[in-house]
Amino acid sequence: MILEPLLIAELVALGLCTGFLAGLLGIGGGMIMVPFITVILSGRGVAPDLSIKMAIATSMATIIFTSISSVRAHHQRGAVRWDIVKRLAPGIVLGAALASLGVFAMLKGSWLALVFAAFVSFSATQMLMDKKPKPTRTLPGTAGQIGAGTTIGFLSGLVGAGGGFVSVPFMTWCNVAIHNAVATSAALGFPIALANALGYIVSGQGVAGLPTGSLGYVFLPALLVIAIASVLMAPLGVKAAHALPVKSLKRVFASILYVLAAYMLYKGLAA
Repeated sequence: MILEPLLIAELVALGLCTGFLAGLLGIGGGMIMVPFITVILSGRGVAPDLSIKMAIATSMATIIFTSISSVRAHHQRGAVRWDIVKRLAPGIVLGAALASLGVFAMLKGSWLALVFAAFVSFSATQMLMDKKPKPTRTLPGTAGQIGAGTTIGFLSGLVGAGGGFVSVPFMTWCNVAIHNAVATSAALGFPIALANALGYIVSGQGVAGLPTGSLGYVFLPALLVIAIASVLMAPLGVKAAHALPVKSLKRVFASILYVLAAYMLYKGLAA
């Protein structure tokens, strides 16, 4: 597959949008990228089932770079809860390995699309309802946070997202302030993306029908263009995140996720 001017323009636009939203919402951009990369690859002759898997893998790989830019900006504002990151990260790596090296390769792309739609819809609903947690509720102990991290890493590996769709609602449910939850989710995006991307590369070796420029399930040309554009835009999203009121931030998060869930539901049923 050649990187013609139109494809480059599409990938640059996608990278700018996802970088901004990654900084704004702490979702790593994967929730945005997966549907659009699926459209781009399908429109250029990649089989529907394979295009979904490649979109998930490629979007996850770009989060490695986006998360670095995003978390740097959040850290400068003192918003990242590094104590939470340290407790969730070991479980995240374990869950990511289980998903990307095992379950991901075995499931059909259509089933992965349906899983994506289901979990994104759930996360959007939790945000939109804006249920207030009990004032006494706090984060679980170290063992509980490792368990939560394993779940976050595993689900992220199945849908190609940075984990914000689970980690942000989880942390806010435990009375972590929304801006701290978004910033901490951005920091968690790096171990999630790195562990999963390595798994996708290994599990995608030898798969038939991969386009030129692929490394396992990861489409390298798209990774390069999107990563550059998203890294440049992520700090602006962070700035917007700290300027918006909490309720507006949650509504933006939920609205975007519903639209993308509907599209991936359609793709899963059609495939």
